[in-house]
Amino acid sequence: MRRRHLLGSLLLTPVLTACFASTGGDSSLKKSDGSRLRVALAFPPAENLSPYGADATLLSRLGVTEGLTALDANGAAAPALAASWRRENDRTWLFTLREATFQDGSALTPATVAAALTHATEARPAPAALSGVTLTAEAAGDAVRITTKTADPVLPLRLSSPGLAVFAAKAYGKGGHVDPVGTASGPFELTKVNGSASATLDRFDDYWGGRAQASGVDARFIADGTARANAVRTGQVDIAEAIPVAQAASLDKATLNETATTRTTSLQLNTKKGPLKDPKLRAAAREAVDGSGLVKGVFEGYADPGAGIYGPAVTWAGGKRVPPTGRASAAEPNGTAVTLATYDNRPELPEVAQVLQQQLQKAGFKVTLVVREYSRLESDALAGKFDAFVGARNSLVDTGDPVGVLASDYTCDGGYNLARLCDSKVDRAVAEADAVADTGERQDAAMRAEAAVLGTDAVVPLAHQSIIVGVATDVRGVLLDPYERTLVGPGTRR
Repeated sequence: MRRRHLLGSLLLTPVLTACFASTGGDSSLKKSDGSRLRVALAFPPAENLSPYGADATLLSRLGVTEGLTALDANGAAAPALAASWRRENDRTWLFTLREATFQDGSALTPATVAAALTHATEARPAPAALSGVTLTAEAAGDAVRITTKTADPVLPLRLSSPGLAVFAAKAYGKGGHVDPVGTASGPFELTKVNGSASATLDRFDDYWGGRAQASGVDARFIADGTARANAVRTGQVDIAEAIPVAQAASLDKATLNETATTRTTSLQLNTKKGPLKDPKLRAAAREAVDGSGLVKGVFEGYADPGAGIYGPAVTWAGGKRVPPTGRASAAEPNGTAVTLATYDNRPELPEVAQVLQQQLQKAGFKVTLVVREYSRLESDALAGKFDAFVGARNSLVDTGDPVGVLASDYTCDGGYNLARLCDSKVDRAVAEADAVADTGERQDAAMRAEAAVLGTDAVVPLAHQSIIVGVATDVRGVLLDPYERTLVGPGTRR
């Protein structure tokens, strides 16, 4: 297996990017000063850039949105729109705001923040970061008081989620619609969206963290991985995310940037309806899968074998992992027909699915493969219209809290429950973990909850991925992090 390096020099969190403000301190700089950045993203908007679903990460990666907090390089909560916070009691926190302005010119106020968080709690489906959480927010002088129904010791982490970004009052319309164009607070202002093809962003000159060095961003949504790699190679874009491993060797090494992530590629099995509702058939599917061959053959060493929901980039997980218990004995598939779905925005996934199709058929299943672009697949996947689903999920992207992904993906009320799992033992284990405040003890409890999930065979971890980003040699300050929340910020320039 190849040796991989975390690119520490590029690992910058949003809260630290103020040090990359334009040099010279010349307040007369115009938006035309500085080159524009050309960026290719792998995922077109799936929900009209709603901040409450998968599109929330698109907005944060482009430097459009911010929450009250951010994640630092160690995965801890750091100040963002909130300058500081303190816990008043088990259920109540007070967040003091910094002085900041929204892109529509209105001021960041406690009332605006409280209203924004209230809108998030009313969104349907709920943002993944709020899975299983009930909170209320109210203005309190120069601060915002947030109260949760039950004790939430990781609320500052939770509020760092891209799905809990804060917008100006004018962003919120009828029916829960949120318009991010010109209403966020980040260093780049979204000015135009061309459907699922492209977006235009200009520098927001009044950004509290300092004026961005680039005058704007021209983003293209390119689902085809080979096309993204070619765009970097031919100089059509400056930055391209999610370069396929098959294309890595064709890029100039100077443009190739790799970093370990907390992303895991998994096989999700439908536990609610269809043939895999039977735990014995799920056990048969798990036993049929060989993840080590996928790492070597499909990922070409840019991954580690699937060890669990959390991979080696979650550095504490390996030493705390608990063996799954209560697994059913495997039954003979005897030609059981199943539908296996995946998406092609991450070009390795269709190849992974093809290998899995072969492995499952060898074990006695009859497998129909469905491959679509993600925005055309997500709603059907969440509705449980497939028997099995291959996806790549960053386990810490929603909250930075290891319990958060378990609550959103594997509990009865989870908002991103692709496996349709509803198991009382799992819900109890997740709830117990969520009640623990001490960091080490919370990690231990999260691993017990992981074991409970894996014991149901609702999910089969396949590989823990690195990401490859193509970056032109004249570009500096790209923001790469294991959580994949950031890409461009104030200091990104060429």
